[in-house]
Amino acid sequence: MRSGNAVLSGYGTTIFEVMSRLADEHGAINLGQGFPDDRGPADVLEAASRALQDGWNQYPSMMGTPELRQALAAHAARFYGLDVDWKTEVMVTSGATEALAACLFGLIEPGDEVVLFQPMYDSYLPIVRRAGGIPRFVNLRAPDWSFTEADLAAAFSAKTKLVLINDPLNPAAKVFTRDELALIASFVERYDAFAVCDEVYEHIVFDGRPHIPLMTLPGMRERCLKIGSAGKTFSLTGWKVGYITGAPRLLQPVAKAHQFLTFTTPPNLQAAVAYGLGKDASYFSGLAEGLQAKRDRLAAGIAAAGLEVLPSAGTYFVVADIRSTGFDGTDEDFCRWLTAEAGVTAIPVSAFFVQDAPTTCIRFCFSKRDEILDTAAERLRVRLARG
Repeated sequence: MRSGNAVLSGYGTTIFEVMSRLADEHGAINLGQGFPDDRGPADVLEAASRALQDGWNQYPSMMGTPELRQALAAHAARFYGLDVDWKTEVMVTSGATEALAACLFGLIEPGDEVVLFQPMYDSYLPIVRRAGGIPRFVNLRAPDWSFTEADLAAAFSAKTKLVLINDPLNPAAKVFTRDELALIASFVERYDAFAVCDEVYEHIVFDGRPHIPLMTLPGMRERCLKIGSAGKTFSLTGWKVGYITGAPRLLQPVAKAHQFLTFTTPPNLQAAVAYGLGKDASYFSGLAEGLQAKRDRLAAGIAAAGLEVLPSAGTYFVVADIRSTGFDGTDEDFCRWLTAEAGVTAIPVSAFFVQDAPTTCIRFCFSKRDEILDTAAERLRVRLARG
């Protein structure tokens, strides 16, 4: 009997599913998968409910409702000073992962090279390979997940079609500096490439740092596609509402791919996201402040348990180095042991690498209720104290 697609069938079950099953088996606190456990903003939920009952429930435009696209253009101007034409430069997708797929399928020809930063979100590589792209990797180095000009020079070539950048970066909780972004931009221009910018955590940045879209740097406006996510901005990850902003010549081929993927997104959710994007600035600052407090809470607990905590500049995640435990095994072995022995589940950072992965870093998600974070920290302290 013939087999399925060779590219996709070659991938096993995701590490998230593996660890979640293990957490269920042992009754562990699952700090592996990244989603909040609250209900999200009540007024945004109410806006979705009203639109469902009173609004249009048939196909909206493939590009997204005018209401949401206008709100996204206003959001770009409000937070980043970008002048965006909502009619030609904004498209709504069914989640940011679909946005990524549409961008990569729409822009990559077989044989094109794509520069990827490791560690990376797990959907990037399968989509690039399914589109016929050839990945070229830049390894980010702990503890600050830095890179050099030489690293970029080794990855870029005359065949480079685009670079995919996740900022803030899941899983390493890195926020790229302006100097780092300027260096990337110089390579994008030098090699006449494009940049697909996964910026779903744009409003979850800590310690007073700014989020700087690559699109705002000189020469990048016509070369970048910026991806955002209502799921992250409004703590409603199950809604799967994403969006892409970019110059018309880039967005048009992406829209052609989008029409054959999901085509459109529930109109009541689009109405609610449009409402939410217009919320007062205090909502967006409060989102970051609340999650920063949770980061600090869990980081303190992890440190008290004896693990080295790496910097977390944004996202839902904090990374810890396990070397201080003296554990004889890999980060994946440690995560399995921790789930079974301490009742706390994390994710091995090596799962987000293809090659040359570190084997001593594990990732915890802190976007959970305080009592869950405290219980997890106490379990870690008690078990690791026993050695």
